Amino acid sequence: MSTTNTTRTGVNNVQEFLSGLTVSFVAISLGAAFGVLSGRGALAGILSAGVIALITSAIGGTRIQCSGPTAPMTAVTVLLISAVSGGLLQDHPGVDPDQFINLVFALTGITLVLAGVLRLGRFIQVVPKVVISGFMNGIAVLIWVGEMKGLFGLGGKEAIEGGVATNAAVAFTTLALCFLLPSLLRKIDPRLTSFLPATLAAIVLVTVVASVASLDIERIALGATLGSFADLSAMFTKHAPTDWSPALILLGLPFVGQLAMLAYLDTLLTSLVVDKKIDEMYGTGEKTDQNKELMAQGVANGAISLFGGIPGAQATIRSVLILNEGARSRIAGVLVGIFVLVEMFVFQDLIVLIPQAVFTGVLIKVGYEVFDWTPVRIYVDEQLGRETGPPAPGDPLVAHFDMFFIAGTTLVTVLVNLNVAVVSFCVLFYVMMRFTTVPDLEPAITEGLSDGD
Repeated sequence: MSTTNTTRTGVNNVQEFLSGLTVSFVAISLGAAFGVLSGRGALAGILSAGVIALITSAIGGTRIQCSGPTAPMTAVTVLLISAVSGGLLQDHPGVDPDQFINLVFALTGITLVLAGVLRLGRFIQVVPKVVISGFMNGIAVLIWVGEMKGLFGLGGKEAIEGGVATNAAVAFTTLALCFLLPSLLRKIDPRLTSFLPATLAAIVLVTVVASVASLDIERIALGATLGSFADLSAMFTKHAPTDWSPALILLGLPFVGQLAMLAYLDTLLTSLVVDKKIDEMYGTGEKTDQNKELMAQGVANGAISLFGGIPGAQATIRSVLILNEGARSRIAGVLVGIFVLVEMFVFQDLIVLIPQAVFTGVLIKVGYEVFDWTPVRIYVDEQLGRETGPPAPGDPLVAHFDMFFIAGTTLVTVLVNLNVAVVSFCVLFYVMMRFTTVPDLEPAITEGLSDGD
């Protein structure tokens, strides 16, 4: 019996190791991509991917998970950095811009910890599903618009160096590979998809071709290099926020609110998805400790502010992937963080060979995965179906109202900001529930689906 238990434990440990290693490749790829998108550099994104995964897996309220930089959090980070570059600190001439950005991230972490302490996690259940769908779509649109501006030099944004045609070819080749490689790898050998994620494979293939062809295009900038402990120490010394004056805190609060709200939504919606999947796989019936999870995310986002990283949350794609790879305990997520940090040190000389346009392709694919296509498809099918047969009583009205909330939240997210979009349409949703008799509107309250990567 003892031998059997020992063997089973050994097999489980190997599975945790392999699942952590596999997901680490996805995490390092997306970390680099989000670091580039944010403007803080690939190194900042990779370091953040490792640190956030390590901390949240170790102390979070979701036992099996993988957190890290996400598309929505990075989109708001871009807005923050753009605002700072555009003169947000013009009345504070002595303030270091990087330290101010890190102050915002530190305050975001503190806000999340306070949300956990005040036990605010339960309120995730009152956010309407249609509003969640709309703001996720808005984030996807923001990513697509930003990448197109950088690729083609639109909207006053400088184009990627090396020629528009060449960079566009690199970007769209990468995008195509991200879509095509999963099925191709499965046809070759189903086991390949476990050890060679399609995103990583696309990045490697296009980088090799670009290097062999000696394409004269812009490459990835790490933003810094780490060759020793002294380099790491210098990074902390440079970035750790030191000015906590009331004026700066007030200046950063609008961005803190957006980031904290996103982290709250991203994390707790993903935790609902993960809880459901764990129960389906293992029948444990366990539930995330939502407040503990918020506090862990707060600690992680506070930690990345100390070295100039980028913020994150619990990520749906990575969390589901680590479960699919057979993870059964916290150690798998912890190993993701450890492997990412090790890989970053080992491969940082190779990362600078990656063309900038490669991550444009990767991020367009990320936007596709973030966008909530299901209600759009259903709505279109319903509209087309009306031509051939009468709708069921009430269905057209509900479909119209659903799309009103989804489209409205999307537009306000893109044209104004996330906070205004979510708050205004949540209020409108409940006002309409209270004062109208729209059939079946109430079930639109979220049951917990989100794509946070």
